[in-house]
Amino acid sequence: MEHLQIIDELRAYASPEKRETLMYFFKTGKGQYAEGDQFLGVTVPQVRAVARRHRAAPLDVASQLLVSEWHEVRLCALFLLEQRFSKADETQQREIVDLYLAHTSYINNWDLVDLSAWKILGTYLLSRPRTLLYRLGQSTQLWEARIAIVSTFAFIRQHQLDDTYALASLLMHHPHDLMHKAVGWMLREAGKRDARRLYHYVETHRREMPRTMLRYAIEHFSPEERKQLMRKDA
Repeated sequence: MEHLQIIDELRAYASPEKRETLMYFFKTGKGQYAEGDQFLGVTVPQVRAVARRHRAAPLDVASQLLVSEWHEVRLCALFLLEQRFSKADETQQREIVDLYLAHTSYINNWDLVDLSAWKILGTYLLSRPRTLLYRLGQSTQLWEARIAIVSTFAFIRQHQLDDTYALASLLMHHPHDLMHKAVGWMLREAGKRDARRLYHYVETHRREMPRTMLRYAIEHFSPEERKQLMRKDA
């Protein structure tokens, strides 16, 4: 069965040393955001290489891989979905998006979200209503909220910035630092397309913005502008 062959190919790359590094880097310890996640010890380029070799795999193969206990196997599933999505017709794209949304509980770390959300969900929604992203943005699940904001990168690349700012406001007071980083990242990307709009937004919201979000958002401004926006006066 092809999904078992893919897992075997990933295992062939496995490194115990890399496994320990990844488990530390992705915070899998008790009480951490990825508590209990399991790693084989395979690099992203190696996972991509396996996915490319199986680019013709049917959708059910990705579905089987996506529920794996192994982080890199789930990542490979997402690369397979991305590959299929980029060449799919509208009906097939909808099937891929439905599969993606049905498995958000397995897209459960920041790399899994960041490497897939905008390429699949965001791209799909480019010419469609985006109410789904606002539902995800209000989710109590950290990774669904991150999927919402990161999906807007597809819009930003097309100079469509409104949803990024709307979701940034929706997620402004999210309790998790990983969301502060994601929102700040997307604001920074939006600022590359329209620096004046970002400056005005940050100036308006800087008192309520978490400091991490603020720092990420203004990273590409001049030292003088950053100092002005980081000031703590009321």
